[in-house]
Amino acid sequence: MIYICRMKYLIPGRNMKLISLTTFLIICFLIQNVQNASAKISGSKSDTTDFYQDNYLRNDDHVYQKYIQAVELSRVGFDLADPIITLGSDEQFHVVFDDLHRNFNQYYYKVQHCTANWEKSEIWTNEYLEGNEEEQIEKYEPSFNTRTTYTHYDFYFPNERYILKKSGNYILKVYSRDAAGNEVYAFTRRFMVVDPKVIINASIGRAGTSEDYETKQEVDFTINTAGYRIDAPYQDIKVVILQNWRWDIALTNLKPYMVYNDKLDYSFDNGTNLFDGINEFRRFDLKSIKLISEKIREITFDDTMFYAKLWESEKRTYKEYSFDDDINGKFLLKNDDAPSVSNEGEYVTVKFFLPFEAPIVEGNLYVAGGFNCWQYTPENKMEYNFRRKGYEANLLFKQGYYNYLYVMLPNNSKSGDATWVEGNHSATRNNYTILVYHRSRGELYDELIATGSFDSRK
Repeated sequence: MIYICRMKYLIPGRNMKLISLTTFLIICFLIQNVQNASAKISGSKSDTTDFYQDNYLRNDDHVYQKYIQAVELSRVGFDLADPIITLGSDEQFHVVFDDLHRNFNQYYYKVQHCTANWEKSEIWTNEYLEGNEEEQIEKYEPSFNTRTTYTHYDFYFPNERYILKKSGNYILKVYSRDAAGNEVYAFTRRFMVVDPKVIINASIGRAGTSEDYETKQEVDFTINTAGYRIDAPYQDIKVVILQNWRWDIALTNLKPYMVYNDKLDYSFDNGTNLFDGINEFRRFDLKSIKLISEKIREITFDDTMFYAKLWESEKRTYKEYSFDDDINGKFLLKNDDAPSVSNEGEYVTVKFFLPFEAPIVEGNLYVAGGFNCWQYTPENKMEYNFRRKGYEANLLFKQGYYNYLYVMLPNNSKSGDATWVEGNHSATRNNYTILVYHRSRGELYDELIATGSFDSRK
């Protein structure tokens, strides 16, 4: 609000002059209109304010509310498998999560079909879904005999009332409703439905170039299209390669190196198909809070919370490679102290500390892994402690077994660099997922026509 106290104003300059209130208001009006016009022109490109709001929907793996914890979307019977099921099969996903509010809240879910680039598909909902667009989550149970109070929810889909009819990328949206009936997002998760029509053959090994031989891994593969028509493979086929299900470092713009007979060949020798080998994952075991595992220094508790202090980590940038049988960044919710982890699993604040001589100026350091879908958020960001000379973080985990890495996110980047702290070795065991999409001429969506999972040490 502007209060006008005088009828005339002084304009600084070599000769200070008095101007009338009318002239002054006209000038202000013209300036404001110029600013508004400028904002309209640039707003569509640079205004990202909405993106940082808690309820801004992302076609991504994201938790929107701090009170939502222990989110897991897994394929039934294959807890560590990629979230992919086969079209027309009886395969299902099992989704679990906890609400740390003391009171029960009603939750719902729906799915959205997406393009290969994770944008909303142009097809109608009834083209990819048979059933109601929205389903209510009916199964829930309050925590029992735990220091942290929560309500546990779980559901299975697809099911007899909720059938997916198209292959491709999907986003699962879980949400509640506020008093006005608006959707309040709890979390979103990526998953896929594949309709196998072609075959992937792949080999993963050390990089073929001398400068990358000790640090990078090369993913060479072919797609056998025999019996399946692809009119323009360079235009109609899209391939995505993931390392340990990390979308922030995915390769997404590969075109065939060569097309011959019924094969699309993606065997490059120019570095196009290289990934950093990084290092084996760090881990800690919280399946029991009555016993101390090898990576945990001590477990303490108060009236409301358990605390687990890990042994001090070490920077592995220049250390020799050592094999460790990890689970490639994933996690398992499990409770060895009680019959069930779902509503009897304790929550534990885990304390991380990484000695570091000075704070990083090129970016920020995060604790990351499958437990938070490799997202870089304030919750898993590490802070530098000048007194202790190192980075520290306190993160909340439900009982289970966890893999993680220390990842440096460079300034103004969305792709984390784990080699900064963890080192880089081509001998590291990593899991690679190859996804093949096809958009037929005249179609409005991308089919997922093949998937493959490959181990770098096999």
